[in-house]
Amino acid sequence: MEKSNARQRALYDMMGGVLEIKKEDILKIEIPPPPFVSKPDTLWNEEEKKVFKEYEKKVKELNEEREKYRKTLETELKKLQTSIQETTQTFDDTVSKLFERKVKSEMVIYQEELKINNLLYSLLLDEELSTREAGLNHFLDKKRKEKLSTAEAVQVARAQVDAYRETYDNLAAEDKILERGFKKEFSDVPAHHIEHLFKLYKRRPRAQKIKMHLDTANPYGDRPGSARAYKEALAHLMKAIDEMDGPENMPEGLELPVWERFCLARRTKVESEQLVKRKALALAEMQAFLQTRMDDDEKIRMDTEKILNELNTLREEKMRFQLDLTVQFLLKQGQVELESAAELIPDYTDAILLHKSVIEELNCTIRAQGEKKIASMVESKDFSKGIFQLEWEHKKMKMLMEDLNQRARDIQNLHVSRDRQLFLRILNYDSRITHQVSVMEQTFGVMDKLHKKKVKNCQKVFKDLEKRISLKEQANYKLSQELQEMLVSVSERRHIFEAADTRLVSEKAAKEHYQNIVQRRQLVDLAKEQAQEISVLQAEVERLRMRTFPALFEMEY
Repeated sequence: MEKSNARQRALYDMMGGVLEIKKEDILKIEIPPPPFVSKPDTLWNEEEKKVFKEYEKKVKELNEEREKYRKTLETELKKLQTSIQETTQTFDDTVSKLFERKVKSEMVIYQEELKINNLLYSLLLDEELSTREAGLNHFLDKKRKEKLSTAEAVQVARAQVDAYRETYDNLAAEDKILERGFKKEFSDVPAHHIEHLFKLYKRRPRAQKIKMHLDTANPYGDRPGSARAYKEALAHLMKAIDEMDGPENMPEGLELPVWERFCLARRTKVESEQLVKRKALALAEMQAFLQTRMDDDEKIRMDTEKILNELNTLREEKMRFQLDLTVQFLLKQGQVELESAAELIPDYTDAILLHKSVIEELNCTIRAQGEKKIASMVESKDFSKGIFQLEWEHKKMKMLMEDLNQRARDIQNLHVSRDRQLFLRILNYDSRITHQVSVMEQTFGVMDKLHKKKVKNCQKVFKDLEKRISLKEQANYKLSQELQEMLVSVSERRHIFEAADTRLVSEKAAKEHYQNIVQRRQLVDLAKEQAQEISVLQAEVERLRMRTFPALFEMEY
């Protein structure tokens, strides 16, 4: 410990506590001033002065060294700052170039990804359109086959309906022939029996209704249920006809063979009518079935047309998709001119891709037309300017003409006054004017003295009037105070009179009240007269004050 302490103490004493002395450490050292610096300068001796000069020289040299070192450090600092700035700028430039390269790389990548997505979308859309087209073709084939079967069914049904209608028409005609031949067949019967027999011929029993249950899928086949129902209804009807054919229903005076012949004819007519009705029902059902088949055929036809329309639309869309291809172009921002500038991604649905030469030709044409228009505008401006200049010169000439005419009229209408005559007649006109001016100055001086005198008199009168006004105001104030006191006394006496309720007091109070009223009336009249007099005096003061101002009159020469 002692050895180490000795070493440290020796290092501190000999080298200031460091092994290597740096220049900045030397410059940090402060030169101690001489001990006699605290004494006044007059008490220093020659030796002390020399020591102090040495001290100042050393301090000056130390400061110079410090200043040189400071400048050296500042120079190094500037060099380091410049180097750092250059390095930073180089680094920023490199980073910006790398960033631009990264942006361009990402742009190329995004473009390729967009191309891939467009191709995938095209493939998917083409596949979807092909699938839809295949489905529609399959459905169309199916509908066409159904159309062939329904058309064949409609033709068969229509042929059967036509044949059945022909049979029905023949039966209806035969039925009508039977009805029309009734009177011919019974022409040997008397007329009154014929009418009665014809009514019986038209009369029908109440027949049972026949319910026809047909197979809607094929109404032209065998119908055992309908035939059985028809036979049951016909048997019931024939039974009723048998009852009507009884002898008890025969008209009087009619022979039995005629009645039997009539019954046979009526039975034949009823059977014919029933057969016609049956055929009519069957024909109606056949027509309904035919209409159903026609409706089905029309529906299938409409479905087929709808499928064809969808197929055509799909083919058109597919053709448009195949022709309207998506092509990517890398355009500069200035080469895209669209109205939708507010949106981030413009709408290119109505955009048109044009060649650069077309735009340049159009710009040249626009520039040429603009130059022509500018030239015509400049020409029009120059022409308008010439017109305005001519108009201005015309107005100037008119004004000159009016001015000259006015001067001519003034010269013609010039009135030679007395002053002008004097000016023309008298030789020494200036001395005359000077004499008149001096006379007018003397007159003005006299008028000024008179004016000042009148102003003094008016001021005196005004002061007297103010004194009188103040006296009148004081008198009015005293009168108002006396009036208030009198009013108080009158009120007190009124109270006393009301309390005493005597005649004398009342008469006395009445007299005093009358005197007070008369006195008050006189005071009021006096105040009015004084007020009128004050107003008259104020008007006189105002008139006299106005007279003090000088009046300037226009003089004719």
